[in-house]
Amino acid sequence: MRAHLGLLRALRRARVPASVGLLIVFLIEAEPTIASVLGGAALALPGLGLRAWASRHLRKDRALATTGPYAYTRNPLYLGSFLLGLALALACRSKWLLVCFFIFFASVYVPTMIVEAEHLRALFGAAFETYERQVPLFFPRPWRRFGASGNAEGDWTLYIENREYRVLLGYGLVLAVLLAKAV
Repeated sequence: MRAHLGLLRALRRARVPASVGLLIVFLIEAEPTIASVLGGAALALPGLGLRAWASRHLRKDRALATTGPYAYTRNPLYLGSFLLGLALALACRSKWLLVCFFIFFASVYVPTMIVEAEHLRALFGAAFETYERQVPLFFPRPWRRFGASGNAEGDWTLYIENREYRVLLGYGLVLAVLLAKAV
């Protein structure tokens, strides 16, 4: 079990550099059109919005996030990242890149969610276990919310503290590269 967790932790640590590497491959291999980039951007907006909303509720390792989107899914940041990756793959107009994205997400982000659940269980004990039993790991159940609503909007200072603006700026840069490649 220890070796298994060690591998999962290594995948977790590799997720950001691996994501950047995959992004570079996507940008090189992309064959976008203006329509595909705009369609991808339309799908990316909910992903960016979800990540922004989630980051405004996240106090990493200080409090268990259960309000806002965390009342519906335990991993709204990764769900937002999934939407962004899917949007990018569609904007690139490549079936093999789409397949690569699904394989990458399943092999890197699913283990990351498992490791993070172990970490939260160690930090928050019974409170996390109760939350874990009632809120799905990834796909939200919008008809069923966990606990009290709390501050539904969240705190914009957490958006800055969690450096979520970097995702917005990065996606804007990627969008500009794809548009330049499309024309």
